[in-house]
Amino acid sequence: MPGLTIGDTIPDLELDTTHGRIRIHDYVGNGYAIIFSHPGDFTPVCTTEMAAMASYAGEFEKRGVKLFGLSCDDVSSHKEWIKDIEAYKPGSRVTFPIAADPNKEVIKQLNMVDPDEKDKAGQQLPSRTLHLVGPDKKVKLSFLYPASTGRNMDEVMRVVDSIQKAAKYRVATPANWKPGDPVVISPSVSNEEAQKLFPQGYEVKDLPSKKEYLRFTKV
Repeated sequence: MPGLTIGDTIPDLELDTTHGRIRIHDYVGNGYAIIFSHPGDFTPVCTTEMAAMASYAGEFEKRGVKLFGLSCDDVSSHKEWIKDIEAYKPGSRVTFPIAADPNKEVIKQLNMVDPDEKDKAGQQLPSRTLHLVGPDKKVKLSFLYPASTGRNMDEVMRVVDSIQKAAKYRVATPANWKPGDPVVISPSVSNEEAQKLFPQGYEVKDLPSKKEYLRFTKV
């Protein structure tokens, strides 16, 4: 079965979580959700990542983005682990649900398996996978990190800002873009349309090809 990727509809699974039974599509609702997996509770990198995600929760909420964690241990283990997470980064509260997957079935359906990592019983473990799901329940972004590498939450936030801006304004964000930087106008937008869509004006980069495709503006 091909792995879940950008453009695919997220499976509408109903899972046990630290907040009770949750169905994924209901949880996403009319906004966005970040669904992210961890190799296991009470492990060093996962604890730092969970704490980082908790500290960013308020910023994600401002953008209409819910958080939804997943780890292969059971709910009672998750609840004990949360105490460690909050103690590691005082002031951060884990207010989002963490789903359980003790049989390691959910990670397969959500394309979150690390082929090189196995537990003591020889079962596959999840990679550090993160899916951004949109209001249409489709995957807008996927990050797959190996178990040995913690994710960069600033990059997750940057990509959320980029995707939401692109969806709103018919623009794209160039390499190393940060909020506040100029964006590029989508190639599907003609110059005539661009004048109407971007009354603030735009700059066309003069290139050797003389093709006017690199158009920068501020939105």
